[in-house]
Amino acid sequence: MTRVGAAASDEWTLLDLATQGNEAAFEQIVATHHAEMQRISFLIAGDPDLAQDAVQQAWQIAWRKLTSVRKPARLRSWLIAIAANEARQLIRRRRRRSELESQMDPPGWSGTDPGGALANLDLVEALDRLKVEDRVLLALRYVAGFDSTEIARMIGGSASGVRTRLARLLDRLREELTDA
Repeated sequence: MTRVGAAASDEWTLLDLATQGNEAAFEQIVATHHAEMQRISFLIAGDPDLAQDAVQQAWQIAWRKLTSVRKPARLRSWLIAIAANEARQLIRRRRRRSELESQMDPPGWSGTDPGGALANLDLVEALDRLKVEDRVLLALRYVAGFDSTEIARMIGGSASGVRTRLARLLDRLREELTDA
């Protein structure tokens, strides 16, 4: 058996055992995919604590719904999609909470940091200004390494549409980072 065949066989065995409730097999799946899910969630959320929460919730969902994965080759993209969705949901909840809290601020109160505007050329801040959906797209392409066809299948749409959106996002980031 070739090396690739052996890896596919191992994935199938792990997935099969985990779907039968074998916690040790699931722990091996976690060990294999956790770091990548963490990186993607961080890029989407922009906050390490929020990213950690998203990944923890993603693993709980994965454990409950593991039987829905029919092919081991799709396990990685399935897990990443769950983590990305959880990061988006946490951002939405945080935004709603923040909007509610800002409505409760006393008149004349400004929660913004006046010095923060001076650092807006930083890549992290440029990414932070992007829509969550755009950060998801960047994370799936450049952190997870999915091609436009895989991304299109995950988020819905066409591969050419994904490539166009990515090109526009990269142009926008380049422009923001080169403006002085």
